[in-house]
Amino acid sequence: METDATVAGGSSVKGQLVVALGAQRYRVERPFGALPGGRGRVSDVAVDATGQIHVLLRFDPLIDPSEPRVVTLDAAGQPLSAWGGDFIADSHMLTAVGDRLLIVDRDAHQVIICRINGQQIGSIGERHQPHAPFNHPTDVAACPKGTLYVSDGYANARIHRFRPSGEPLASWGTLGDGPGQFMNPHAIWVLPDGRVVVVDRENDRLQVFSPDGAWIAIWAGFRRPLAIWGDAQGRLYVTDAVPSLSLLSPEGALLGRCRPVLNGAHGISGDETGRLFLAEGNPSRVTCLVPLSS
Repeated sequence: METDATVAGGSSVKGQLVVALGAQRYRVERPFGALPGGRGRVSDVAVDATGQIHVLLRFDPLIDPSEPRVVTLDAAGQPLSAWGGDFIADSHMLTAVGDRLLIVDRDAHQVIICRINGQQIGSIGERHQPHAPFNHPTDVAACPKGTLYVSDGYANARIHRFRPSGEPLASWGTLGDGPGQFMNPHAIWVLPDGRVVVVDRENDRLQVFSPDGAWIAIWAGFRRPLAIWGDAQGRLYVTDAVPSLSLLSPEGALLGRCRPVLNGAHGISGDETGRLFLAEGNPSRVTCLVPLSS
């Protein structure tokens, strides 16, 4: 946490941290947002089209209370609503798509679809039914045309592709460390041109595929990468367990790297102002990177 430091003359100044991704510098603000106490730990964060920030909290569904799984904050970090404890079990990751939130309920083997106000409107996968089609999924992403991709990581080593309606289209991937294989596809993102980038966590790499699953490339240089998010220019922001945050070009070139968190960020998102939000599980909080003018 930021602390006060005593300087010569007895005055006190608040500590400040500044990090850089390439030429862009950021002020580190943490913790960001008013989150509830309790046993839930921050697992992911997503900014929707209105600028609201949705923080996903993780619980053990068998022993923890049915507290809210999603806390919605305004742009300043003030709470607007908290919901989901009655229908989300093992919240792992989420993404905002238009006026919807897609939430991966990992150990329930399901992707839950909600309005941004918390109203459940659908789902993909049979709840509490492994292999129908998910077996402990991890993340979900959407392409610009609405096609959905789900990384099915903890026990299936697969990527599933769905129509916007949730109708299955195709699946690919097997367990291993070769091209097109996964040890744990932990997170997923779709670039503006339709390429699918998969965080292959335990293989310490990203893998790139065509929209229909044809293998394109491996991007290395990570230690247990955790989460991925892309901006409007197609640049990718990747967190890993070093812990570091890397900025990549749309072709995978490293543009910058920094250490903005203490023990790694399990999730990442950004808003239209250029702020980046990092979901830290230990300690449980959201860290915000505020861009500084040059």
